[in-house]
Amino acid sequence: MKKIILSILTLSAVFAVVSCKNAKEENFFSRTDQQLYIGDSIAIANTRYGKVRGYIMRDTYTFLGIPYGASTAGENRFMPAKPPQPWDGVKDAVFYGACAPQSVMKYPNNIATFLDCWNYYDMSEDCLNLNVWTPGLDNAKRPVIVWLHGGGFSSGNSIEHHEYHGENFSRYTNAVFVSPNHRLNSIGFTDFSGVDPKFKDSGNVGILDLVEALKWVHNNIANFGGDPDNVTIIGQSGGGAKVCNLVAMPETEGLIHKAVALSGNATQAINKEAARGLGLAILEEAGLKPEEMNKLQEMPFEEYMALASRVQRAYAGNHPGLGRFGFGPIADGDHIPVGDFFQSEHCSNVPLLICSTTAEWPSARDDAKKHASSKDEVIQMIAQRVGDEKAAPLYEAFAKIFPDKLPIEINDLVASSRRGVLNTANLKVKQNAPVYVAWFDWQPPILDGRLHAFHTMDIAFWFMNTDLQVSHTGGGQYPRNLSKKMAKALYNFMATGNPNGKTGLPNWPEYTTEEGATMILADKSYVLNAPDKEAIEIMNR
Repeated sequence: MKKIILSILTLSAVFAVVSCKNAKEENFFSRTDQQLYIGDSIAIANTRYGKVRGYIMRDTYTFLGIPYGASTAGENRFMPAKPPQPWDGVKDAVFYGACAPQSVMKYPNNIATFLDCWNYYDMSEDCLNLNVWTPGLDNAKRPVIVWLHGGGFSSGNSIEHHEYHGENFSRYTNAVFVSPNHRLNSIGFTDFSGVDPKFKDSGNVGILDLVEALKWVHNNIANFGGDPDNVTIIGQSGGGAKVCNLVAMPETEGLIHKAVALSGNATQAINKEAARGLGLAILEEAGLKPEEMNKLQEMPFEEYMALASRVQRAYAGNHPGLGRFGFGPIADGDHIPVGDFFQSEHCSNVPLLICSTTAEWPSARDDAKKHASSKDEVIQMIAQRVGDEKAAPLYEAFAKIFPDKLPIEINDLVASSRRGVLNTANLKVKQNAPVYVAWFDWQPPILDGRLHAFHTMDIAFWFMNTDLQVSHTGGGQYPRNLSKKMAKALYNFMATGNPNGKTGLPNWPEYTTEEGATMILADKSYVLNAPDKEAIEIMNR
């Protein structure tokens, strides 16, 4: 108690000094320094369902947790999203909405927790909400960017990491930034179409939620100063796969005008028959008959998720068509095409920018001794992944591209192969719209240089958040220099479909299968043609 009283007295003394300083320096906390404006008549915007009230932070209008769909609980579980109930008066939209039910990743008090800074608030099946950051509530028709969070199709939320924040990008580029939540894992992607035709869309309701979010953007974003006819979707990791799925879906025609996939992509969805079989197995494990599906809808989501996960683990081993995670978008031939994406006319005019990092999965972040591994030791590591015959040639092939990298970084390049990235780019480039490819290689000057350009690292740079996600970048001018260039290139791509034009980056050529032009994003960026062609040929032998 004495310590608390002492702390209060100490704070009082500090405020007394500040008050004294204010008396001497009139502008110490002047009105011109005010950053937050919030009040009954400040930052009010119209939507089709009612008015929302946000706030103004550093000249950026901010609206958080706006509903774009009704609760997905009870009879709405496993069903396509319904519109939100219209409301009277003005709804407060000043804090993030609930994220979808999921198993939240938890770390002990260690370096991983420090680096990634997980943000989770409420969790509920009433999770169909989105955030909007905009420079003005006017008729300016600014380009719109819609951020799709990572976490595969099983976890994550619209503000999971600090780098997901939209304020800085919105203010710096004069764009409107939107980020939605949607259903995930077994709640969003269990296929019960084989149980009852009523649930024919149940296996894809999680991705169909995002279609509804895009429809909300199309119908409402003009009220937030955005252009509904110039919408770019962007996602990282699982969000990049969401980008590819959405572009391939017929119902997104006219809702998506450009697409950006970061460290995640997809060219096919889950096999329909395997997914349908998993749904039947879940019903059987629950001891229910087809006419008792309502009991699965009424079950607490924690119980249903545990049931579905248990069945999926047992079922997946004999059904490789389910893919790595078991629950995700399904190639139903209705919403999502069967076979390779990017074959339909409706998406042929959507430009694609695709980027990955050079050390998606750093192998020695927490191990200084391993980080100092010799070339021979690293070749042995590579051999465990690709075999003895390929290991040394593969090491040399990557070392030719990046001669200044440490041996352990070559190991990470092998683990971060661009085969999937280039496969996606090669399929998309056959269509009418341009494709641009980047490889992010900026090195963080923290943790004794062991972080490298790891998975998620580039997000903060695209969105001008290097001073917000300082645990990834160290903050300050060094990362900010590249971030400004990347944010400008992203804005140019949003505005025109071409990232070039007064960015500070070198000229960025379109990607072609023959040339393979790749922008290397680094402290001093440069372009290489098909840099890892030899390495990938070795890996594909």
